[in-house]
Formats: sequence, C-alpha cells, structure tokens
Amino acid sequence: MTSAKIRLFLIDDHSLFRRGLKNLLDEMNEFSVVGEATNPMEALATFPRSDVDVLLLDVNMPEIGGVMALPQIKKLMPSLPILMLTISQDSQDLIGAINNGASGYVLKNTEPDQLRNAILQVYYGNSILSPEITSEVLTAIRKSQHDKTRNILSEREVDVLRCLARGNTTTSISTMLFISENTVKTHIRHIMEKLEVKNRAEAVAKGAQLGFL
Repeated sequence: MTSAKIRLFLIDDHSLFRRGLKNLLDEMNEFSVVGEATNPMEALATFPRSDVDVLLLDVNMPEIGGVMALPQIKKLMPSLPILMLTISQDSQDLIGAINNGASGYVLKNTEPDQLRNAILQVYYGNSILSPEITSEVLTAIRKSQHDKTRNILSEREVDVLRCLARGNTTTSISTMLFISENTVKTHIRHIMEKLEVKNRAEAVAKGAQLGFL
C-alpha cells in the first residue's frame, strides 16, 4: 500500500447515492474522492485527468450511459482504471463494459469491504467481477462461443456432414440431396477445411463434438 491516498472520481446520476458513496469512500483510509459528476459528458468536460487514479462509473444514466461513454474516456485516458458500479446484472452490459475497457464490474449492493477490495484490485492492474454475476458472464460467453461455432458450417454443409455420419457414400449423398457428386465433394472439402480435419471420419467426430450431429 502506498502512503498517498488513491484518488477517486465518481460518475453517477443519482445524487443521494453519489453523496453516500463519497462519504463512505472518504472514511476509508486508502481513498480520497477528488471529483464527481452526474454524467460522463459533465465528467469529460471537467476531468482533472492527472489527478485521478481510479474512475467509478455507473452503467445506466440518461443521455449517454457508462458503457457507451467508455471508449471516449479511454481515448482521453487509456491507462485510467475504470470500475463499473451499477445495479445492472445484464450480461450484455457487463460484456460491453469489459470489451470497451472497464477493469471491473461490481454491483451497488456490494459490501463496503468488497468495494474497497474491488477498487484496490483495479488500481493495481487487476480485473474483478461481482460474484453474483460471474456465472451469468460465463453463460453468455459460452453461448457466444456456441453461436460462433454453429456458424462455421453452412446449412448444406451440415446436411452433408450428417449424411457422412450415417455412412452414406458420395453417390448416395448426391441422390438424397439432389446435387451433383462434384458438389458433394466440394462440400466435403470445405467441411474438412473449416473443421480443420484430415478425413471424413475426423470430420464426423469433430462435428459430433461441436454439436452438429
């Protein structure tokens, strides 16, 4: 811990919450609140840029929310750690915040000691999420990865792959799908390239693993 206090800037449109948060943080020995604003635009116009160590930013605010404002803030202060402090448990808000440069995302019902730890974590270059939303984030990430995987093959390529899984030959696949044998061979080649496999058997195995079959 450094002897100098960590300088905090608060952006939140709810004045009562902001005032209570300022009082809470000022009572902690590690911190000093050096500025506050009701919205990101007000903050960008008044930021004491060289005098802020950590920015605490709300997500849902009128006109421009915290997630949308992040790119502008990071453009001005690329190295400034930003901790989102919000009531939103929406996974899209969280993922958007992290993708746009936030170092952490915690809920407003966080206990004081947990909030202290979160601020310290982002100040020292780490990332942090509220435990309540970690599972939602993992679910959203898995869904995103699954959706990307499902888009690897075209619908026709999936049809061909399923035929291969049933043991059909090129000729029989051609007959069943009403396409030429050359077209079937082209689809099979594309399937193997996209799945990064060397033969039809590996393509079927990989397709099953990815949920195509």
